[in-house]
Amino acid sequence: MTSREAKAGGAQYKWVVLLVATLAQACACFFVQGFGSIALNIKQGMLLSDWQIGLLVSAAQLVPLAGLLVAGELLDRYSERFVVGIGTLIVGASLCAASVASDYSMLLMLFVILGLGYSTAQPGGSKSVSSWFANKQLGFAMGIRQAGLPLGGAIATLLLPYIAQRFSFQFAFLCSGLVAITGGLLFMLLYKSPPLKTVQAKKAVNLKAAVVARLSMVTEPSMINIMMSGASLTASQYGVSVFLVLYLHTSLGLSASLATTMFFIVLGFGVIGRIVLAAWSDKCRHGRFFPVLTCLLGAGVALVLLPMLHTSNPLVLALFMAFTGFFAYGWYGPWVAYVADSAPADRKGFALGMAMTANQIGVVLVPPTIGLAKDVLGTYSYGWYGLALLSVWVLYNTHKRANIGVVTT
Repeated sequence: MTSREAKAGGAQYKWVVLLVATLAQACACFFVQGFGSIALNIKQGMLLSDWQIGLLVSAAQLVPLAGLLVAGELLDRYSERFVVGIGTLIVGASLCAASVASDYSMLLMLFVILGLGYSTAQPGGSKSVSSWFANKQLGFAMGIRQAGLPLGGAIATLLLPYIAQRFSFQFAFLCSGLVAITGGLLFMLLYKSPPLKTVQAKKAVNLKAAVVARLSMVTEPSMINIMMSGASLTASQYGVSVFLVLYLHTSLGLSASLATTMFFIVLGFGVIGRIVLAAWSDKCRHGRFFPVLTCLLGAGVALVLLPMLHTSNPLVLALFMAFTGFFAYGWYGPWVAYVADSAPADRKGFALGMAMTANQIGVVLVPPTIGLAKDVLGTYSYGWYGLALLSVWVLYNTHKRANIGVVTT
């Protein structure tokens, strides 16, 4: 095959890669992002507190605190096909096992194992897309790929409550596991590395120097922006993801079906936000990070207003949920494009893993904290206000560095 033929074939196949990466993302995130839609079923079925519900999410996100860094390093050394594919299969197997878990402690343990596989889904799919798409298309492509997360959650929100009510929440676990396994197998079958990829001879590496070079990225101003904004917005996203349905049902008195419908709207507009905001980042004259700052502001406004909602009017609620989803979920498209565009080529996987590790801090801490606050204080309002304050604080502390374009280390 000539260079021209390879390039033409690559120009077409990159869209196949984008499609399969998005599908794999949706399948891997199907249960994790749709969890909130059946949190009420799990809470009632296992007689759990809000703290215990939040702890389940933390369990699934605990291993990625370190696992994302390991996954990032693996992605710099090995094919995305196997790193992402095997990780997604682990997610599926864990959920299938969870369907027969006999008690809460066993469920927690299986969710921890789920997190091991989930560690590869985010950085792996992001790296696979960034390897195929040029800078001028990177934001748009990354936005489509990252839309897989709320898309998987939205589909799960349509299906899992019905499955949990018609059969059981355990059967919902099983179905989610089969979805993840399907996504992992499809990715391993269809993903290919970019054609004519330059293969460099492996050189002897000084382990200490390599570790120092990677960890020194933490001190770069742009990486500080990345980690602070990502941790804050992830905290907001997962607070909404886990507790919104419970909040609307218990605090506003909405029926379970209407509350779940509102969550579906959040996720649906999250899909739109990830694509639109990422495409904007390709052309934004203020740089890729400016859309992320916009999302910090939008998410902060939504979380301040959420406890003030005192209406059951479906239209008003739907409009508010659309606004919330667009910013509280849409931020990830431009954010991950900024990470991929900023990091050194030979450390892109590690940079993605490091940035997403910072996000995990918010995921691990926020759900049980909001749940505990609700159990102790009897309201979700303190949790929503706390997340809003965090968004405002991060916005204030990162906007001064928003014009910094690249990680130079």
